[in-house]
Amino acid sequence: MNTKMTLAAVVLALSLAACAKKEEPAAAAQDAAAAAGEAAQAAGDAAAGAAQSAGEAAQAAGDAATNAAQAAGDAAKDATKPAN
Repeated sequence: MNTKMTLAAVVLALSLAACAKKEEPAAAAQDAAAAAGEAAQAAGDAAAGAAQSAGEAAQAAGDAATNAAQAAGDAAKDATKPAN
């Protein structure tokens, strides 16, 4: 009876070891997938920040162009005035 119990325990231990070996790669894959998800989130956040910065820069460039055009118009008006 003890021999059968020992043999059953050995078989059970080997089965559990085989299952554990199968689960380790799956856990590593899950960890890699989680890391990839975090990296994708960080990239998305960076892209959103870059897009916002680009929009702000475009707005600033538009404002500068408007101001330059206004200044050029004022200078042209001043140039066409007769000298005193």
